[in-house]
Amino acid sequence: MPRSTRPGGRSRRKADTPHPVDLHVGQRVRLRRIELGMSQEKLAAELGLTFQQVQKYERAANRISCSRLYHMSKVLGVDVPYFYEDYGEAGPSGFAEPPAAAFQSDPLHRRETAQLFDAFYAIDDPKLRRGLLDLARTLAAGGEPK
Repeated sequence: MPRSTRPGGRSRRKADTPHPVDLHVGQRVRLRRIELGMSQEKLAAELGLTFQQVQKYERAANRISCSRLYHMSKVLGVDVPYFYEDYGEAGPSGFAEPPAAAFQSDPLHRRETAQLFDAFYAIDDPKLRRGLLDLARTLAAGGEPK
């Protein structure tokens, strides 16, 4: 479906396609929640919502209002600009060489870390989680798993 143009030159998106900013903000909400070890249920309770609404925000199925984002920033212990960090980094124009990839010094902001958190906390058995943690520590120290 083609985009229609509104007065003022702004384009209109398909209704079923989340805006890239909403996707980015939702991912940042999820990342911060996971960094804190907070469940969707706990965040929802702090915000007076259902966990399904938090899921929709994280997937950008629903947009987050300014006041709700402000409240989330307080609950998650960050400033509002945190949710927009790294968004919209302008790409090269013309024949310019693309910039070198930014070095992410904080491992908690990496996608793999969020995936690892998700997988780790999906393990229901505390003994299995402890075993995985011990294995990770052994491997990080350069040892061989037993």
